[in-house]
Amino acid sequence: MPVLRNALSPRRRGEGRALNDRASHPARDERTHAPSDRVLLIAPSWVGDAILSEPLVAMLREAGVTQPIDVVAPPWCGPVYARMRGIGEIFDAPASHGELGLRARRAFGRSLRERRYTHAYVLPNTWKSALVPYIAHIPARIGYVGEARYGLLTDARRLDRKALPQLVSRYAALGKARHATASPTLAPRLVPNAANRDAAMQALALSRAQPVAILCPGAEFGPAKRWPVQHFAQLAQRLANDGYAVWILGSPNDRPVADALLAALPAQDPRVIDLTGRTDLGTAIDLMSAASLVVSNDSGLMHAAAAVNAPLVALFGSSSPAYTPPASPAARIAKIDIECSPCFKRECPLGHFRCMRELSPELVYNLARETAATSLPVISR
Repeated sequence: MPVLRNALSPRRRGEGRALNDRASHPARDERTHAPSDRVLLIAPSWVGDAILSEPLVAMLREAGVTQPIDVVAPPWCGPVYARMRGIGEIFDAPASHGELGLRARRAFGRSLRERRYTHAYVLPNTWKSALVPYIAHIPARIGYVGEARYGLLTDARRLDRKALPQLVSRYAALGKARHATASPTLAPRLVPNAANRDAAMQALALSRAQPVAILCPGAEFGPAKRWPVQHFAQLAQRLANDGYAVWILGSPNDRPVADALLAALPAQDPRVIDLTGRTDLGTAIDLMSAASLVVSNDSGLMHAAAAVNAPLVALFGSSSPAYTPPASPAARIAKIDIECSPCFKRECPLGHFRCMRELSPELVYNLARETAATSLPVISR
């Protein structure tokens, strides 16, 4: 890897090898933090993955980190970390997702040196994501080997996919000593901004006079994750007939999906309110906390609903709840078992889309009613 050889001096490469040798034989209390420790978290690029990193933050606090944990994250993930306990400054990532941006990363890493971080947790598996903490001279840099990141990381772990099948557990395991006994992973928790939620409801002329059902018909990854809009429209109509105010939430990128959903309704229904693109991510998370029910595709908003403990029905087709489930006792999973699911593709490779098309509105409606009837109080920590 020529870029790696050019980026690391012989002295720093030797330092990285020595530190990796020491990391292979950790002390018993290696992951016990001192009150003086300063931690930097390099966040993942997807909103849902960012939410799944919250248990790691909670574990680090429990392990003795008393100072706020700073985060380097893409701008669209910033509102997620703003709603986590124990987070300090949130820095915009110096380069766009998929961009090397070596000059920008170098300048940003150098600017962090004066902060004297003692530990960095690098959650993405890419080589470039480990550059900033390396350039910032952070002594302990923990993450998975990923793209051959020996030298860039001082504690480069090999991932045991069988022992850690879920992404949330993989992140949390980085907060424990290497080879430590696995322990139950906490469910991600976000703290909604109640004042922002109330202000947004007033600005958008929203009311909680009726129970609120939030529908999230989009999914940034691709159409294979999206339940058909005709199914969403049938569900919206039935929930409205049951007395729910139905809010449709999504980003501006979900506008075409929301338009198709509204067009599939038998008539314009004032009980169905389209909020797509009218809120930022933080406000969308806050509004989730007002819901009596959320029905969502496997997306960042699904994880947001679970993280504020909203009663949730999560729709899975091309993706797998075994890998990124909604981690909440108030969540239920709607999925049908067919031989080609999960395929993890952006579009159905076989063209029939049975995994979502045959997940019937009747099944989801019945599961939604059960979920709303057994909703639990919000859990905080």
